[in-house]
Amino acid sequence: MDLAALGRLCIDLNANETGRPMEDTLTFTKYVGGSPANIAIGAARLGLRCGFIGKLASDQMGRFIRGYLRKEGIDDSQVIDDTTGAVTGLAFTEIKSPQDCSILMYRDNAADLLLSTENISEDYIRNTKILLISGTALAQSPSREAVFLALDFAVKHGTRVFFDLDYRPYTWKSNAETAVYYNLAAEKCDCIIGTREEFDMMESLYGNSVSNDQSTASRWFSHRAQLVVIKHGGSGSITYTADGGSHRSGIFRTKVLKTFGAGDSYASAFIYGLMKGESVEEAMKRGAASASIVISRHSCSDAMPTAEELDHFIQNNEEIVETVPKT
Repeated sequence: MDLAALGRLCIDLNANETGRPMEDTLTFTKYVGGSPANIAIGAARLGLRCGFIGKLASDQMGRFIRGYLRKEGIDDSQVIDDTTGAVTGLAFTEIKSPQDCSILMYRDNAADLLLSTENISEDYIRNTKILLISGTALAQSPSREAVFLALDFAVKHGTRVFFDLDYRPYTWKSNAETAVYYNLAAEKCDCIIGTREEFDMMESLYGNSVSNDQSTASRWFSHRAQLVVIKHGGSGSITYTADGGSHRSGIFRTKVLKTFGAGDSYASAFIYGLMKGESVEEAMKRGAASASIVISRHSCSDAMPTAEELDHFIQNNEEIVETVPKT
């Protein structure tokens, strides 16, 4: 595999009636969801050989997800069917306006959080170039232990680890619990991708009251990290490299329908660019373009562009590079 993603597989139910609150929304369209799933789907659409490590509910929704992964050419040999009666997580999305979007999650007894250490194959990770993890899988046991075992196997065999922070407050008991496990996982990762707010959450454990991108990156370079990507929303993103470099990217103007999905599409195209041998700047540009495509479309997973679509978009649209706030 070029990329194996680990963690959350769920269902997105996106509101068909936009411009109104969820309580007044009557119809929704079903898609495969979950940040690691979306990233794997996005990377597969771009041409990478992708697999998934996870657990699915033995229900109609679980079968829908497995069928979708197979349709996208994603190896599902490491996706285990749960036998305990756990259910598929659901995410209802509300699209009041392009700027006012929210997600209502149903995560009680979710099958993906029952992934256990027994479900982690050392051989599979050894034969994978990149392991992608996301923060949601750290929220509960036994999924938490499964992530750390996968990280150990990756470090042992030289598989690069990308950590998409994917912080979802409602899946955690406290900020301190979240920060502890995020920091422990990040110490084993080669690339960490998150928003400024997500990095602030991780640093809150240490009483940091002022955000500073450079010091954030430097902290992780003292461990295994080679790349630290800090996203600043509409101001673009900045990537720091372990050799002391920093690279800024902007955004591509688009007609925004919704805000969610941007981070997943950014990560998938950024990883794709790096695996193609592109520079960090070129990979960031791909990420920004893919994010603009996805936020203009109704879904996240279905909206992921092909390599041809992404190249066409970049060639025909201008990247707007603004100054990322100095922090």
